[in-house]
Amino acid sequence: QVKLVESGGGLVQAGGSLNLSCAASGRTFSVPIMGWFRQAPDREREFVAAISASGASPLIPDSLKGRVAISRDNAKNTVYLQMNSLNSEDTAVYYCAAAPGRMPLGSWRHYQFWGPGTRVTVSS
Repeated sequence: QVKLVESGGGLVQAGGSLNLSCAASGRTFSVPIMGWFRQAPDREREFVAAISASGASPLIPDSLKGRVAISRDNAKNTVYLQMNSLNSEDTAVYYCAAAPGRMPLGSWRHYQFWGPGTRVTVSS
């Protein structure tokens, strides 16, 4: 089993930045791919970013490129998400997830373990 716990959410002003962390524990070696997803009310789960075990191959959708960065510290079993220039469309619950494999993936169906999520609200 793998346990994931997100932190860093809260209320953020529009135009500001966001820094989230996800601490992983358990059999993390079995699910080396780490990803971030988000889900706003009445919207489908959306892929935000993913990163390989080495951190050398981040995957970010075109819609978020330039605003999002993902990184990881394997010594701390922690993955990070930074997002800037926030707007109301970024309001959502942000989830950390872990998947097996070698390359980061954008489909939530590949991810086996999920954190409980952290809520981010962007105020205008």
